[in-house]
Amino acid sequence: MTGPLAGIRVIDFGRFIAAPYCAMLFADFGADVIRVERREGGEDRTVGPVTESGEGGLFLTINRNKRGMTLNPAHHLSGEIVRRLVRGADIVVVNLPLDVMKKLRLDYDSLRAIREDIILVMASTFGPDGPYAGRLGFDGVAQAMSGSMSLTGFPGPPIRSIVSWADYGTALHAAFGAMTALYERRETGKGRLIDVSLLATGVTFMTPLLAERATTGIRREQKGNTSFYTAPGDVYRTRDGWVIVPTIGDQMFRRWARLLGREDLIDDPRCSDDLTRANNAGLINEAMSDWCSTSSRDDVITALERARIPCGPVYALDETLADPQVGARRLLEEVEYPGGSKAVPIAARPVRLSDTPESKLRRPPTLGEHTDEILTELGFAPAEISEFRAAGAV
Repeated sequence: MTGPLAGIRVIDFGRFIAAPYCAMLFADFGADVIRVERREGGEDRTVGPVTESGEGGLFLTINRNKRGMTLNPAHHLSGEIVRRLVRGADIVVVNLPLDVMKKLRLDYDSLRAIREDIILVMASTFGPDGPYAGRLGFDGVAQAMSGSMSLTGFPGPPIRSIVSWADYGTALHAAFGAMTALYERRETGKGRLIDVSLLATGVTFMTPLLAERATTGIRREQKGNTSFYTAPGDVYRTRDGWVIVPTIGDQMFRRWARLLGREDLIDDPRCSDDLTRANNAGLINEAMSDWCSTSSRDDVITALERARIPCGPVYALDETLADPQVGARRLLEEVEYPGGSKAVPIAARPVRLSDTPESKLRRPPTLGEHTDEILTELGFAPAEISEFRAAGAV
């Protein structure tokens, strides 16, 4: 691998999103990332299958640029394999329950006994301590317990975001923590345990609303797409589709009012500042809806852009795939995968560094594709590798 992180090795014991996406970010910039899967494959491999062999879009996206091996870490023959993997690694990424980590000897104390300066990224739902430390959970649990679901959607049942933002946010925190530890290790020679959790991410992202509730007593309720803090800030129906218009600040509001020919609202006491406008969103949304209803989506967006008012079309998935900005910036890259009937579009690198050539993404590994290669690099002889296979250790 080439890139600014070439020479860094990451062992990815992750599943689903938080840990694998963290490891993927390292792989994208040249780290040698080894994904370790169960012999039968991980549960995340076949979520939302898009290939004839069953791999899902989630797996293909967050496991690109990695090598893959199979391993049963609970097998009595696997101990030496894990020791050699950790001995040659800089970072280990795990998102298993803490009791399982200890049982498999993948906890920080066990790994540090193998390599003193190892950096362990431990992602969990609730964290390794506190009353919920032993509970299991996924992204939706963190969304629910952060308070987010109680305020998402229109009045009615709580609504989960279709995007697993608690997972992806936790992965970003994890990668930042690991990079911080790598930087520190250059000076101190010491490793670190990086503790990240989905609930911590959820609470962090919801802090503005939590702070408001704790200090003002305001009790927010579901308002659909309507902003709590400013207006116009909603989605609006045009003649042939929907647009989103999020505004903030007096200057932007004045430009909006002039565009609609509603200068009377500029000095209206119900529109004196962002919060006042939000509290009178019905008045503003009515004006905006009337203005949008007789025009096409494209014409509405063109007019708003000319007035320097943020806006965007509400896309169906086909429109996102065909969007010219998505294409111009190559935000999606087609990757061929064994067993697929056609190339699969997966996200390109989300971070770009100046003066760093964009290399083509390497497809994710098939199940156990690099097992023999990795074991050979670890110094195991062919006969030993055959024994591991025969015994079911790999």
